[in-house]
Amino acid sequence: MKLIIGNKNYSSWSLRGWLACKQSGLGFEEITVPLYGDDWDEAKKQAEDLAPSQGKVPILWDGECVVWDSLAIIDFLADRVGRDRFWPKDETARGMARSMVAEMHSSYLPLRRQLPMNVRRKIEGIEPTEETRADIVRILGLWAEARARFGKGGPFLFGSFGAADIIYAPVVSRFISYGVPVPGFAVAYMQAVWEHEWMKAWIAAAEAEEWSIEKFENPVPA
Repeated sequence: MKLIIGNKNYSSWSLRGWLACKQSGLGFEEITVPLYGDDWDEAKKQAEDLAPSQGKVPILWDGECVVWDSLAIIDFLADRVGRDRFWPKDETARGMARSMVAEMHSSYLPLRRQLPMNVRRKIEGIEPTEETRADIVRILGLWAEARARFGKGGPFLFGSFGAADIIYAPVVSRFISYGVPVPGFAVAYMQAVWEHEWMKAWIAAAEAEEWSIEKFENPVPA
């Protein structure tokens, strides 16, 4: 398999696709394309590997099969290796996990816009808007419910690391980067995600990147 991702410091959806591939246990080649460079618009048009997704990352190639969109990649890999590797075995827990993943996939636009992912920086002085604050409260509420109801088997949302943690890992990164105040249970959960061996590898690679994207380095307060 071949996974094409964007800059590790900024690309939240690439992180999700990459973690999904790691979770699958399958071998894959990793190819990074620097996003938003001076020639990005032209480069993405000419890159054949990116054509099916119209230049969006991540994109997974498995032979002649191509899958783009992080959630589609999770589902594709779960079909390959068994759904229990990604989703809770308990039906009730699985229903909540799927709902949380779908909600993250389709929601929280104010949070994404105001607090773009920047793994290697700690950014102070960004006051969340009312809409962003509502997103934060909603996410923390979901985390609290998942941990209280289904998290007794380990430090992650549903005990063991899975699809829900993959999808919310960039949120953990955002909360850390912007110093979002969170309750104690969330601190413990975020620490478990941040110290996961795969996250450590991603963070180290992000810190080693030479690319810098101005609009993500200096977000404008909304």
